[in-house]
Amino acid sequence: MVGTVLPAFTRTPGFAHWNRYAAVNDEFVPIHMDDAEGIRAGYPSAIGMGRLQWSYVHVMLRQWLAGRGEITRVSLQFRRPNLRGVPIRVEATVSAVRTTARGREIDLNVQITDDSGDLLAPGSATVVLAAATGNVAPM
Repeated sequence: MVGTVLPAFTRTPGFAHWNRYAAVNDEFVPIHMDDAEGIRAGYPSAIGMGRLQWSYVHVMLRQWLAGRGEITRVSLQFRRPNLRGVPIRVEATVSAVRTTARGREIDLNVQITDDSGDLLAPGSATVVLAAATGNVAPM
């Protein structure tokens, strides 16, 4: 149903998360791995990878889908970096629901905020629930 709020995903990112992500993606960029480099770039510390924020949206959606469907689209606009040790929160609200040949398509408004409520990345996503499940609430 339009207006349904999905369970939020929270994470307090830091070097351990960033190091694992960088290892998988070969993204050992100094601004992400060294506070001094982040400070030189004008931030208070090293900053998290934008694509890692994007992956947090995928985690939240996969947890909510619980195998009942698939993610077909995610789009984010990176507005602010996430900083080491600052908790982030991924939230999504259903904005549209339609029935298609593939099943029930659900559009979502997505946002990533930090613990101060500052918007890091607004966006949107679409998921498809298999025709057999059809409902918006998790099973």
